[in-house]
Amino acid sequence: MIPIVNQMLSFSLSEPIPPLLATANEAEYGPIILTAVLLSLVVIYITSKLGGELSKRLDLPPVLGELVGGVIVGVSALHLLMFPENGASAADSVIMTVVQAIGNLSPEAVTSIFNSQSEVISVLAELGVIILLFEIGLESDLRELGKVGYQATIVACVGVVVPFAAGTGGLMLLFNVPAIPAIFAGAALTATSIGITSKVLSELGTLKSREGQIIVGAAVIDDVLGIIVLAVVASLAKTGEVDVLNVIYLIISASVFLIGSILLGKFFNKSFVTIADKLQTRGNLVIPAITFAFFMAFLANAIHLEAILGAFAAGLVLDETDKRNQLDQQVVPIADILVPIFFVTVGARADLSVLNPAIPSNREGLIIATFLLVVAIFGKVVTGWSIFGQAPINRLAIGVGMIPRGEVGLVFAGIGSASGVLSKPLEAAIIIMVILTTFLAPPFLRLAFNEPAEPVESADSAS
Repeated sequence: MIPIVNQMLSFSLSEPIPPLLATANEAEYGPIILTAVLLSLVVIYITSKLGGELSKRLDLPPVLGELVGGVIVGVSALHLLMFPENGASAADSVIMTVVQAIGNLSPEAVTSIFNSQSEVISVLAELGVIILLFEIGLESDLRELGKVGYQATIVACVGVVVPFAAGTGGLMLLFNVPAIPAIFAGAALTATSIGITSKVLSELGTLKSREGQIIVGAAVIDDVLGIIVLAVVASLAKTGEVDVLNVIYLIISASVFLIGSILLGKFFNKSFVTIADKLQTRGNLVIPAITFAFFMAFLANAIHLEAILGAFAAGLVLDETDKRNQLDQQVVPIADILVPIFFVTVGARADLSVLNPAIPSNREGLIIATFLLVVAIFGKVVTGWSIFGQAPINRLAIGVGMIPRGEVGLVFAGIGSASGVLSKPLEAAIIIMVILTTFLAPPFLRLAFNEPAEPVESADSAS
């Protein structure tokens, strides 16, 4: 979600980020760009199905196969799916080599086409995660989320404070890392990838369980807190001081947006059903629903929040309509088309070369990464033991569900790298932590849900 975050922060990178297709807007490049995009999608869908099917046969969550498949076709192995923001050039991409041979193109033209093709795939991946969060919102029960609201808030807050404090303090005390880089790395530990966790919960059939609702609610709150933390550390990196007014604005706008959209949704539901009933053409239900989801995502992005929060809120709102079950069925095929693009590209961007100890510059990063990984795992697992209530609950599953950092952690690493705050070893350590937490979480979550639920002491009995 790097393009969204760059816009959100108005963060000045070392080079200006070109707008979509601006680098190759000549008319003659259009068909070649389409050729490159189509070939990339063929690679993505084949990878998604092969990885998902193999993972399913191994009794693992299919999303893990999609992530691993992305790694294989990405920068770490086959170089089929490459992205400029990873430092890749057109010459590194096998797809671009094929396109160049087909069109007999100059190196300059191939570079322009490569940049445009990468932007298109990145936008499609963004749409994929927006649809995913919309689908998760539809599958969530707003009343059930309300019941676990305070517990989800506690889990989110503990999941931000503990890893941030442990990571920042540990880097400064154990590795003598300066304050601002340590704060940046500590902030990267606070993120939770709601897309990955919610997809695994849905595949396991535990999304509507009490634990699943707490995890999803906490991940949403965690995402809001992560945006605020990111704004703070980006301000530190840029000016050496925190823009307090910007932080206050983010807190207020996030709270008003989420609460306001849900409250207004109660009035919107009847209007939505009325509109859908009056439409007679194909897509009379799903098109208005997707339009609403995109509009809510636009509103969230416009007020400097993440677009996925708007999509999730839209799903929660429409979950209350009488046509919810019918809408669920119609959104699934759209998700099947777009969501795999997101997961495969997340894997494709993961550069596993940072795990190679034969490279001297990686060794210090591996040592720091080991520390960050321990903090990243235990800093989230402990959140399951922060809950108090009456019903039995699987504490371990809640903690494990908060572990994956996914693309959110990569955003922190990307902005830190662009600002020059992070050293190469520290940047490599953050990337390693993000990669491992992303890939370890799905199988761990499956194991955790096989554990028996533990009784939760109430606040009275605990005292």
